[in-house]
Amino acid sequence: MSTPESQSNEILFISDLHLSPEYPATVQRFLNFLNNRARQADAIFILGDLFDAWLGDDDNEAPYQDIRVQIGMLTSSGTEVLIQHGNRDFLLGDDFCRHTGTQLVPDEMVVDLFGTKTLLMHGDTLCTDDTGYLKAREYLRSDAFANDFLGRKLEERKVIAADYRKQSGEATSLLPGDIMDVNQSAVESVMNKHDVTRLIHGHTHRQARHQFEINGKTCERIVLGEWHSDQGMALSVSQDGIEELLL
Repeated sequence: MSTPESQSNEILFISDLHLSPEYPATVQRFLNFLNNRARQADAIFILGDLFDAWLGDDDNEAPYQDIRVQIGMLTSSGTEVLIQHGNRDFLLGDDFCRHTGTQLVPDEMVVDLFGTKTLLMHGDTLCTDDTGYLKAREYLRSDAFANDFLGRKLEERKVIAADYRKQSGEATSLLPGDIMDVNQSAVESVMNKHDVTRLIHGHTHRQARHQFEINGKTCERIVLGEWHSDQGMALSVSQDGIEELLL
């Protein structure tokens, strides 16, 4: 994807909101964002884990329906919204995008941000030291799992998800395993693969900007922050530079 500089004044990046009925304050913070700050941007990239656990596009439990409506109002106003799958909402699908006017994008996506090629990822595949998680990810992202899981009634899916949470010892995640930090070799490998000098990702909840060199070139890895009930984080990229926004 290219970003036409003559048309785009600002691109926003967010991730790891973990929206769910259990966190109404965070949901309200996101809805406020959609109706205010988000409308100033030409496009918004959601780099995974918009939801804490997505059980299928047919889940209309509150507050999911309101979230759909508000995102749809934003895209109808002219702001483009592009979404990557995270490790918690990888079952988000075409029906959600059709109802909201959003677009699902690949797990590794290169965009031209005002002259700088930038790789966008959720970030979980960079945590290569967590071999147990990567093995679980391979199975859970398979067509076999998706077809079996989504073919069940929603109430049964909720029971299965609750059982996953109980077995893994996690309070909110559909997936087992703890979040670990990225492996630097994996970072350099994927940036070399796409021939980029900037990487933006989420997942680790370790908001920061890291600088390093690859083949003599100065490179940067920007980690997006997670959202809480009392604070949200967005990254603003424009012709004027990069700014971290607290919402």
